[in-house]
Amino acid sequence: MMFHDRADAGRQLAERLLHLRNEDTVVLALPRGGVPVAAVIAEVLHAPLDLLIVRKIGAPGHQELAVGAVMGGIHPATVLNEDIIRGLGVPDSYIEREAERQRGEIERRRAIYLRGRPPAALKGRTALVVDDGIATGATMRVALRALSMGGAVRRIVLAVPVAPPEVGEQLRRLCDEAVFLALPPSFRAVGQYYSNFTQTEDGEVVALLDQAAARMSGPGQPP
Repeated sequence: MMFHDRADAGRQLAERLLHLRNEDTVVLALPRGGVPVAAVIAEVLHAPLDLLIVRKIGAPGHQELAVGAVMGGIHPATVLNEDIIRGLGVPDSYIEREAERQRGEIERRRAIYLRGRPPAALKGRTALVVDDGIATGATMRVALRALSMGGAVRRIVLAVPVAPPEVGEQLRRLCDEAVFLALPPSFRAVGQYYSNFTQTEDGEVVALLDQAAARMSGPGQPP
């Protein structure tokens, strides 16, 4: 095992990310498992913590097949798989309707997790994207592409404890900087690298986000 739990993975990653203290950084966690990792990093870097929520747009009658995906927040973006859309003849009206529905679901989840706090401003800042590990990389690819398409951030940095080597190399090309603690060639599943990889519950996510918000609004912090 390389990590005791997600907090331990966050501490190890934070040691490799100290140079970002000199940048105007926002830590963006993929919920739910990415939040305990990102919370530690945000505390070490004295940076705000927010969520990066991505929702799939399923094909008509085949919801498991993604024709695109939506990212929410102040700078929402939609990433489309044009080849599948053309191949299936998916109409624009369907995509627009589904994208709007998924944006609504993203905002519903943000309201639960962040208790109504607004998204962190990203314009001109470094977006540090964090998850607890990557297997296929499908969700992370969409997240990084959507962030880039939004055009608000100055730089995109990816920080992940563990991923397959080929996926790691693919993701490096989608961001300005990528930090992986391990890219094991024998990768099978993220959980095999943790002693404790129990499911992250909604209550833990809310508590960690509350703590991060309280820290950033404390004495001596910018409003």
